[in-house]
Amino acid sequence: MRGSSNRVGAGRRIVAALAGLTMAAGLLTGCGADDGPDQAVDALLGGWSTGELAAVAFVDPAGRKLPAADVAGQIKHLSGDLAASPPALKRSGRAEVTNDVAVATVTVDWTLPGGTHWTYPTQVRLTRGADDAWQVIWEPKVVQEQLTDGDQLSLARLPAPRGGILDGAGQPVFAARPVVTVGVQPSEVDDAPALVKALDTAFKAIRPAIPAIDLSGLPDRLAQAKPDAFVEVVTLRREAYDQIRDRIRDLPGTKFQESTRDLAPTRDFARALLGTVDAVTKEDMERDPDAYVLGDLVGHGGLQGRYEQRLRGTGGVAVTIVRKGPDGTVAQTGTEVFRGEPKPGEPVRTTIDVRAQNAADAALAGETRRAALVAVRVTDGAILAAANGPGGGQENLAFTAQVPPGSGFKMVSALGLLDAGAVTLDQVVACPRNTTVDGRTFKNSDNFELGPVPFRVDFARSCNTAFADLAPKLGPDGLAAAGRTLGLEGAWDLGIDAFSGKVSTGGPAAERAAAAFGQGTTLVSPLAMASATAAVARGQWQQPTLLLDPAPATPAPPGPQLKPTSVEPLRTMMREVVTTGTATALRDVPGGPVHGKTGTAEYDDNPANTHAWFIGWQGDVAFAVFVEKGGSSTTSAVPLTERFLRELARS
Repeated sequence: MRGSSNRVGAGRRIVAALAGLTMAAGLLTGCGADDGPDQAVDALLGGWSTGELAAVAFVDPAGRKLPAADVAGQIKHLSGDLAASPPALKRSGRAEVTNDVAVATVTVDWTLPGGTHWTYPTQVRLTRGADDAWQVIWEPKVVQEQLTDGDQLSLARLPAPRGGILDGAGQPVFAARPVVTVGVQPSEVDDAPALVKALDTAFKAIRPAIPAIDLSGLPDRLAQAKPDAFVEVVTLRREAYDQIRDRIRDLPGTKFQESTRDLAPTRDFARALLGTVDAVTKEDMERDPDAYVLGDLVGHGGLQGRYEQRLRGTGGVAVTIVRKGPDGTVAQTGTEVFRGEPKPGEPVRTTIDVRAQNAADAALAGETRRAALVAVRVTDGAILAAANGPGGGQENLAFTAQVPPGSGFKMVSALGLLDAGAVTLDQVVACPRNTTVDGRTFKNSDNFELGPVPFRVDFARSCNTAFADLAPKLGPDGLAAAGRTLGLEGAWDLGIDAFSGKVSTGGPAAERAAAAFGQGTTLVSPLAMASATAAVARGQWQQPTLLLDPAPATPAPPGPQLKPTSVEPLRTMMREVVTTGTATALRDVPGGPVHGKTGTAEYDDNPANTHAWFIGWQGDVAFAVFVEKGGSSTTSAVPLTERFLRELARS
C-alpha cells in the first residue's frame, strides 16, 4: 500500500512539472519577438479612448522618450471636434517586424453625427528598446496620416437640401424668398425703452398685420449682450420690411441682415395646414439632440412638422484639418480628409390649388374672429384650399374643429327624410314660431314663422321647427345613417389630423329633434361638411384627399351611390337657398349657379352665442365656411363665401 501511494505522488509531481514547462513555453512564446509589438499596439489601442496610456512606452521619431500623459494630450488635441466620441480601433493582423522595427496596421472607425462612419487604416511604428521591450514611435499621423503637430480635426455638418411641399400641379409651394432680419447693436443704444416703443409702433403698422412681436425682454437682452453683438429682434418678409423701412432704418442701434428663407407665397398661405420652416428652437434640440444644432431650419406645425424627417433629408458631414493659433483663432488648412454627402429631403406633394388657396386666404383676410374655409373638388375629393383665420391661424380649424353644424346639417336631415320617403319637395310641412318636443321648446331664428308651406320653403328659409317636428320620421338612427352615407364618422386617412364628425343617434325625443337641425350632440369639422356637400353634388361620397405623395396607406372606401330620387330634390332645395332663401347675397356671384345651406349653431346654453356656417358648391368646387362666434350666418359666413367665390372667379 505504501509503495502504491508513493508511485501516485510521484506521478502527480511529474504531471505538475510538465504543466509548468508548458506554461513557461507559452509565456516565452507570448513575449517573443513576434508577439511583443502586438502587445504594445493593443495597449495603445486600449488606452486611446480613455487617455490611460501608462502601460505603453513612447518615443518620438528621434528616439527620445515621451511621457504617456503627453501623448494622451496630443491624441485629444489632434482629434479636435471628434475628441468627445473616440473611434473604434482594431489591429489588422500581426505587426510586421524587420530587425528592431515593427509596423502594425490599425483600422480607425469614427462614428460621426447622423451615424455616418469614417473608417480608414493608419500605421503604428514601433522600435525595440535596449531591454528588448517594444516602444511605440509617437507621431501625429498615427491618428490620421495627414495630421502634423498643431493640427486638429474639424467637423462640419453639411445640411441636406430640404424637400419641398408641392401643390397639385407639382410646383413648390415654399421657395427661397427674400427676408430681412432686424437686429440691434447694444453699444449704439442709449435709450432702450424709447427704441422698443418706436419698433413696436412700426411693427404694428405692417399690413396685413403680423402676429404681435414681444419686445418686453429686449432691454435686458441688450444689457446682457456684448457691445458689438447683433441682437436679433425679428425676421420679416422683404415686402413687410419695405413698408416700415424708413421708420426703423435710422433708429439708434438698428442693424439689418438680408438673406433668403424657404417661405410660402404669402405669410397666410395655408399656414395652419402647411406649417412653417423656422430657426431651430431650444425645445427642438432638447427633443432630438442628435438631429439639430444652432442655425438649423426646422419644420413646425402642419405638414412641415408632421413630415419633418422626410422633408429635411439626411445631413452630410465633412472632416477637415485646421490649425489653432496661440490666440485661439482657427485657420483652415484647406485639407478635407473625409466627406459624407448629404441626402436631400424628399418632397411632399399635395392637392392644394394655388388659385383656390389664394382666394380662400383673401376671403378671410381681415376677419378678426377665428374662422375657417375649406374647398374640395367635387369630382375627385381633392382638397383645393384650407384657410384659417385670423392671420393664417395657429390651429387648422378647417380640419380639426369639433363644433355643432347648426342648420347646415339640414342637408343631412333632408337627405335622410327623402331616403325614408317621409317627405317630398312640395309636401306641406308647417313652420310654426315654436314647437315643443318632450317638454323642450324649439324656436326659429328671430322667432319667425312661415305657417303651412312646402317642405322646399322650410329648407330654403331654414325653419328649425319644421325639422324638429319631422325628426320622429328619421327613426332612432336615421340621421346618423344619412350622415354616414355622406362620409361623416368615417375612418379617414388623410396623412394629417382631421375630424370626420360625430352624429347624434338615439336618445330621447328632444335630443333627436335638436339633432335634426344640427344641434344636440352632433359635432363636425368644416372639412367634414365640405366633403359631405361634395358628395351631394357628385352623387357619392369619396374620402377627401390631401396627400398624393406619400399617399395615405388606408384611405376610406367610397360611399354608396346616393339615390337619385333623394339627391336630386336635395340639390334643388340647396339651389333655392340661394335664389329665394337665406343666402340670396350669392345669387349674382360670377362663375355659375351656387347651391348651399346657411347654418347658425348654438354652442352653449345661451341662444345669443352662435357659430356661423355656409356650406355649398359652385361648379366643381364644394366648400364650407365656418366663423366661430360669428352670430348670424347671413352677416358673417355668407359674406365670406361671396368674397371667396368672387376672388376665385377673378383669379
